[in-house]
Amino acid sequence: MSDQWEDKMACAIACSKCNAGLSPDDQRILSVYDHQPICLACKKTEENRPDYAEVSRNTIGQCMDLTELNYGDPKGYCFYHFYPYTCKKG
Repeated sequence: MSDQWEDKMACAIACSKCNAGLSPDDQRILSVYDHQPICLACKKTEENRPDYAEVSRNTIGQCMDLTELNYGDPKGYCFYHFYPYTCKKG
């Protein structure tokens, strides 16, 4: 998944949770629950779930295994579960 995330999800045109439209300049973030791009409002909803801290820790561990890195994340797949990004097409 991590090697394909940029092509398939980085420039999603809608939030996978609420279907709100996303323009290339709109910030989005990957869900720690299903790894799909979501809007920042839906991310705030995720963060209020009682299991968010545990799921976040598990996501970090899984990401590191997927990317086979101890430190860093050059493709952004793990990083963008926790930091917003915009579509980088250009």
